Amino acid sequence: MAEAALPKKQSAWRTLLLALSNRKTGFMLIFGFAAGLPYALLLGTLYAWLTQAEVDLETMGVFSLIGLSYAFKFLWSPALDRIDLPAFRRLGKRKQWIVPAQLLLGGILVTLSLLDPGSQLGLFSLLAGLGAFASATQDVVIDAWRVDVADDVATIDILSAVYQMGYRIAALVGGALALILAERLGWPTVYAIMGAILLTVGFFGLFAPDADTKAMKALENEAGDDPYGLREAGQVVPKVRAWALGAVALLWGWALFTVVVFMVRSLSSDPESRPDSVEFISTMGPLVVVATVVVPALIAAWLVRLQRRGDRVIPAQVTDDEQIQTGSYHSPYAAESGFDRMIDHLYRALILPLTEFVGRMGWALVLVLALVLTYRITDSIWGTFAYPFYLGELNYTLDEVAVASKFFGVGALIAGLALGGFMLTVLGRMTTLFLGALLAALTNLLYADLAIGGFRMAAVSDAIGFTWLIEQFGGNQALAKLMVTIFAENLAVGIAGAAFVAWLSSIVAKGYSAVQYALLSSLTMLVGTLGRGALGQLIEEQGYFYVFILTTLIGFVAVVLVGIEWWRVSRLKDKAGIVAPEARETAPAE
Repeated sequence: MAEAALPKKQSAWRTLLLALSNRKTGFMLIFGFAAGLPYALLLGTLYAWLTQAEVDLETMGVFSLIGLSYAFKFLWSPALDRIDLPAFRRLGKRKQWIVPAQLLLGGILVTLSLLDPGSQLGLFSLLAGLGAFASATQDVVIDAWRVDVADDVATIDILSAVYQMGYRIAALVGGALALILAERLGWPTVYAIMGAILLTVGFFGLFAPDADTKAMKALENEAGDDPYGLREAGQVVPKVRAWALGAVALLWGWALFTVVVFMVRSLSSDPESRPDSVEFISTMGPLVVVATVVVPALIAAWLVRLQRRGDRVIPAQVTDDEQIQTGSYHSPYAAESGFDRMIDHLYRALILPLTEFVGRMGWALVLVLALVLTYRITDSIWGTFAYPFYLGELNYTLDEVAVASKFFGVGALIAGLALGGFMLTVLGRMTTLFLGALLAALTNLLYADLAIGGFRMAAVSDAIGFTWLIEQFGGNQALAKLMVTIFAENLAVGIAGAAFVAWLSSIVAKGYSAVQYALLSSLTMLVGTLGRGALGQLIEEQGYFYVFILTTLIGFVAVVLVGIEWWRVSRLKDKAGIVAPEARETAPAE
């Protein structure tokens, strides 16, 4: 199960240095920053502005629903894979979406700086919602860009780690730095500055490399995605494909309509008539997942099975000699009208990414989905309750939490991402993925110790001299043990995050990366969102200690699943004759 090591230690360092000096890596850092900044400003810092504008808590709670744009971004990802923007298509398949999204976000932030949220809340919330939609769209395309431009120098592992570093730096700029600046300059000035930064990023984005269009077309043609491939012998007959497209389109359309209607009703209704957001997420959330992921995956598996068995597929052309010689043969399955071609185009956009993924992964798709659902749950599901834990349960002050979490914690997270990128290069992807899962699970036990007094963490802090160091800056042992715990957790989360994004990026296919990656990453976010209600109830009933024990056990489930996935990938590598740890793990499943 061990991954093949690089021939020499120096080779790993050289690989890392070459990757970091590549211009793609530089733009990946910029794009990561551009992805993280609007998220921090629209779903975090903005609430500080709303609080000072004396907007009521209930309205702010409803306002947070714009975050659903990120959770359900996969619903419009097929359009981003297939539709060209007339005025921007020359920029490239991905940049034609990335640059306009960044310019739009910059314009929205500048416009928000000109509004008063207290007296213009309606327009303010509309622009914030539009900004969240543009930000989620940008995320989808940047993720696809990362997959498409990766090569042997700027590897997918390094690009994934650098992307997250840019994202976390943006979280620091849009969070802690924005708060500091707002205290001195005011919120309008801060948002105007942040908008100007995104406008500048959009300008620099014009010079970023994009995916090789010819290579992308070649990959699509190999998958049967040329203009006539769907009508060739061996393909599923158009009638069956149309039925499958209609079913999946209906399910995705229902999900998109349901989410949009809920968001509009929530943002535009009076407090008395607003729908219950907790009830919506707990009841409709699982239905949306089933409708948009589970059932479409089953339909895609059925289509793959039909094609492999030769059942309900277009037969080989059988004609007499005269028809062959005169060229008078006309296939009854040829596209006869613009409507036929439109159906084929929609099928390529919505169904082919699913059939390609299901067909390539086979039964391993069950393992992949289970790993996606469990890998990040240990740190993502309880994030909402971090401040209640620090402030309410442990009785730390706001200043102490700010120092430990926002500054020291973010620094530890960036260090973890850097370490994760190094481990990906030296140890390989699956080794780092396994260690990341194990460390992320074990660090929950550190918080469990804090929940019952933190005596062990205090002893660790004393032993390594960290308590003495913090006392020199006016702190105490209580702050030192919190900072040590947060450092250990964020370092582990950084390693796990770098490995997880690299692994996700490695299992999606170029040409279908927008849809496939958006689906998988959205599932990761949705699980945490859907589970927080139950977790809050469990905290009320059992306390934080038992919750941290539970999240540790869930983390060990992810460790076991990574072990199985590691074994599966190793078998595929051996079968394909792949020895380099950085080799792309997308060989067809058995």
